[in-house]
Amino acid sequence: MLNVFNIQRFSIHDGTGVRTNIFFKGCPLHCEWCNNPESIDPLPSIMFDERICHRFAECLKPGSGEIVLEKDKLVINRDQISDTTIYNNICPSRALIVSGEERTISQILQEIEKDIPFYNMSGGGVTLTGGEPLSQGPELIDLIIQLKKRGIHISAETSLHLPWEIIENYVNLIDLFLADLKHLDNDKFSKFTGGDAALVMENFKKLDETGAKFIVRIPVIPGFNFSSDELSAIIDFAAGLTNATEINFIPFHTLAKEKYLMLGKVYSFENQRNIEKTELTSFAEYAEQKGLISKILN
Repeated sequence: MLNVFNIQRFSIHDGTGVRTNIFFKGCPLHCEWCNNPESIDPLPSIMFDERICHRFAECLKPGSGEIVLEKDKLVINRDQISDTTIYNNICPSRALIVSGEERTISQILQEIEKDIPFYNMSGGGVTLTGGEPLSQGPELIDLIIQLKKRGIHISAETSLHLPWEIIENYVNLIDLFLADLKHLDNDKFSKFTGGDAALVMENFKKLDETGAKFIVRIPVIPGFNFSSDELSAIIDFAAGLTNATEINFIPFHTLAKEKYLMLGKVYSFENQRNIEKTELTSFAEYAEQKGLISKILN
């Protein structure tokens, strides 16, 4: 079984052509700005949108006080919920949902096969994302093998924050790695993501040595890496990789703040402003000077 929280069809931003994005739960990093905070925990997550709650109270019935009504306000004690399945599809207004479920390879393939005609017309395929898709384990390899048997192009969005022994298993299976290069400074990387920048950089070098096709992606985050020195250093590192031909800049936005509220989490970037694409033009030009194809994504 694979832990999936969304299957998004007709995407055009995560690889070539029309794509089906498979979002997997579980990530070794805890980036403070994460656009998919529901993806970090490998287990299903309870999400609650108070704005559309009509107090039908169906969610109060199955548990033993994990969800209660206090002063006409729903209180969710998430740390007390051991079985999220009892809340699946329980809310008539969809104010309370369970994000994430185990799916079989057959169930996932059934969704993907609906879009094969669009892949054939556009040169598209499937993008594995999350979360960190490469942390899913052996069953992900089984899924990829089935996709390759069907001639489907496979991209994978990855943090590369995994032991090389795991990444190595995918080198000959993934057609295109969309790999994040967030920062080069280990202290800053650790403070904002809980991870190890040296591990990511080493994995970039090893991936480069295999000849695998990859695009370097930089999430540009205020207060983290949005400065001339920091972005220039990241670009220089990417340009130093033999097989790096393209670099993508992903400007920060606050569209995920409602998700944090729905998860009962604090969003520390809530008061940061969005970064405009025009603010990254000079960095894209610098990357071009370094011999890289550069794109500023939406």
